[in-house]
Amino acid sequence: MILWQALERVNKMVILKSKREIEYIREAGKITAHALLLMKKLAKPGVTTGELDRRCEEYIRSCGAFPSCKGYYGFPATICASVNEEVVHGIPGHRKLRDGDIISVDLVVNKNGYHGDATLTIPVGHVDPKVMQLVTVTEECLQKGIEQAVTGNHLGDIGHAVQAYAESFGYGVVRDYVGHGIGTDMHEDPEVPNYGIPGHGDLLEEGLVIAIEPMITMGSEKVRQLKNGWTVVTRDKKPAAHFEHTVAITENGPEILTLP
Repeated sequence: MILWQALERVNKMVILKSKREIEYIREAGKITAHALLLMKKLAKPGVTTGELDRRCEEYIRSCGAFPSCKGYYGFPATICASVNEEVVHGIPGHRKLRDGDIISVDLVVNKNGYHGDATLTIPVGHVDPKVMQLVTVTEECLQKGIEQAVTGNHLGDIGHAVQAYAESFGYGVVRDYVGHGIGTDMHEDPEVPNYGIPGHGDLLEEGLVIAIEPMITMGSEKVRQLKNGWTVVTRDKKPAAHFEHTVAITENGPEILTLP
């Protein structure tokens, strides 16, 4: 859950989307996906996180869209750029990427009033094999969660699939930040935890659109927020990875809306 989501909990409710609304979200999601591919291409040793942010914003605006996060509750950038032990909400700036880093780029795009939200964890240069396994498993956790996003299942089925797979590798599953519904608001109900009990939680219905976003750590799931009021890091300073897609629940199964 993005930090500011907690500020938006009053008088919220689950809003099912029409097929037309899902098309709008898909349009925003495609721009999100292409922008993340650009970030993957540009994330090299020596490049600053601020340069990634600048290039990403330029691309989004060239598509006639807007960066949803910039200015949102005071967040100063287009992307959340979280490096190594940073889990989420990292602020881009003068930091240069180094060989062996991993960087999680979390991005939300607003096109025609609808949002598309996705995240990639990108290896920079030659990354330690143990860290690469964390990245790979976290991406697989996302896929495991998406597979459970079908009508008749519950949010607990998604969370359990993510949790069980991550913990089978001895990894931590962050509890303090979760996924969320999405549409005309960046963060809507319901919350989508990356842990849970099968058959528990809200029922998944056709027309629900959610952002599923496993945040997995190499050690403890415990996290803390830095003094800048945004960046969240692992308490044990071990690496974390983060992957995310915006997904629609349809009669034909889950549909990923943040693909190129």
